[in-house]
Amino acid sequence: MEISEKRLYSINSPEDLKHFTVNELPGICQELRQFILKELSENPGHLAASLGTVELSVALHYTLNTPYDRIAWDVGHQAYSHKILTGRRDLFHTNRKKDGISGFPNPDESPYDSFVAGHASNSISAALGMAIAAKKKGEKRIVTAVIGDGAMSGGLAYEGLNNVVEYDNNLLIILNDNNLAIDKNVGAFHHSLARITTSRHYNNLRWKLYRLMKKMGLMDDARKSRILRFSNSLKSLFNPHSSNIFDGLDIRYFGPVDGHDVKNLVRVLNTIKHMEGPKVLHIRTTKGKGYGPAEENATQFHAPGKFDIETGERVKEANDGTQPIKFQDVFGHTLTELAEKNERIVAITPAMPSGCGMTIMMKKFPDRVFDVGIAEGHAVTFSAGLAKEGMIPFCNIYSSFAQRAYDNVIHDIAIAKLPVILCLDRAGLVGEDGVTHQGAFDIASLRCIPNLTIAAPIDEVELRDMMYTAQLKADRPFVIRYPRGKGYVVDWKKDMKEIAIGKGIKMHQGKDIAVASIGPITKTVVKIAKELAESQDAPSVAVYNFRFVKPLDEDLIEEIGQHFDKIITIENACVKGGFGSAVMEALQEKGYHPKWKALGLPDHFVEHANVAQQHEICGIDEESIRKTIIQFTEEQQ
Repeated sequence: MEISEKRLYSINSPEDLKHFTVNELPGICQELRQFILKELSENPGHLAASLGTVELSVALHYTLNTPYDRIAWDVGHQAYSHKILTGRRDLFHTNRKKDGISGFPNPDESPYDSFVAGHASNSISAALGMAIAAKKKGEKRIVTAVIGDGAMSGGLAYEGLNNVVEYDNNLLIILNDNNLAIDKNVGAFHHSLARITTSRHYNNLRWKLYRLMKKMGLMDDARKSRILRFSNSLKSLFNPHSSNIFDGLDIRYFGPVDGHDVKNLVRVLNTIKHMEGPKVLHIRTTKGKGYGPAEENATQFHAPGKFDIETGERVKEANDGTQPIKFQDVFGHTLTELAEKNERIVAITPAMPSGCGMTIMMKKFPDRVFDVGIAEGHAVTFSAGLAKEGMIPFCNIYSSFAQRAYDNVIHDIAIAKLPVILCLDRAGLVGEDGVTHQGAFDIASLRCIPNLTIAAPIDEVELRDMMYTAQLKADRPFVIRYPRGKGYVVDWKKDMKEIAIGKGIKMHQGKDIAVASIGPITKTVVKIAKELAESQDAPSVAVYNFRFVKPLDEDLIEEIGQHFDKIITIENACVKGGFGSAVMEALQEKGYHPKWKALGLPDHFVEHANVAQQHEICGIDEESIRKTIIQFTEEQQ
């Protein structure tokens, strides 16, 4: 049934929302859901998580004085309702499009977006900093961290929690629990207990008594621990299921409450928002709430692409077997093939088994695949432990998320030379997810680390060969980076063969200029070189597919140095400190000083757009590369 959006279209800011009565809020929530469904069915984005936070978004902006009061969203794809309520409703059709609004909170876009929220688990730490700053400046602003959708599995969230009670602050943490069973819901009595423990007078008295005793020197750590244990034991006396991690960390805990009862959320938030001291409100929500297909299959409707609202049928690109499949699916099938032949092979993923293709192996070898949650650092060190005891771990992490495990790669893998195979999915430009998700920095950050082998396949066949080589040579850390999405080869399932470590290949003969490249973008360069070879006045281009960033092919470096005085390096990664820099360092070490042009990602963050548009922006699309080759060849020395 179509729902009128009349009220929603009168809300251009949270102040407009406050003109409605509490009894009207459920209707506004319905309108918000209808709006999100209608928009995302045509303009793909993150659906299920945002449907689950509609009531929370409405309740927060209804009870808080935003943007003076701060909301730090974590993870950011929960925040579509927040964006719609804060003046971006009429721009929402541009969500994730070039020059449009971001799919994640972005302070440069709106004062209502208090902190960047593309990666998970940072909200508590960031919001704690804001809350303490507010206290020190004498400001009465309320700071709220909204964490959920798996983000509580990240180690940074626990670091923040551990620090919350050490300092004077009034931080409010809202745990949006849409899948995690932190506390067992025991029905009506449990809800009654939640109402009692959210009494403003009770909690203000409790907090003031604690602060007074601490000021008088009567609240040392031992006394504090005993008093809080006594307080928590009273809860346990009435409700044996009430003990939780927040009580253990001495953070006042309220809930769980129904996160889809907007009127009760308003009541609870109004009750606890001004309470002194840090507190946690635990709400239970349903991912995909209000839309049957998304509720039934939240994973598929996390980011479903285009879909039919009436039937829930997702619009998929037809593939009759004549089109390439995704790199991620090739990875999953290849990993399973290798695991069938080698029982020491195991697989690790930080909460992305479906996204990276690991569900294929999960179905066949469920006891050999480990989903560790949103915990990239743990994923790497866990893999190191497996490797230490003779297993061959394939640890698959999205390139931009692997940044969160940098120390683990150095300290726990590289120093000990442990044979972890780190597969960096979605390397390079990724499209609509934008600045926080671009796989831009893996080459530059990893190539300086001793003991690593770093490879980048040109296509799916070479990906398979590199995976085969990595497990065959299980005596060293091995990094394989490859892009998001559809590949290039239809008949990819060929017999796998070993590749010599650090050996590239010359893919096109030429005499005027050398182009050194890695990864699938090399295919574009070969295409251009072949086309130019058919033109009488065009430059003759030699193309080298290095395949390995580390170690570099010394023979190819020597050949380029001896025969070319101009070289172009191309990579789908940041230019600063990347593959091109490595090539030029190697050439100069050998005494060669050619004129050099580096193509790749520029020294600024690349905003959201589709991948083709981003390639054009960065000058690594086919036309830009062709133009650069011709112009650079014609330049005088």
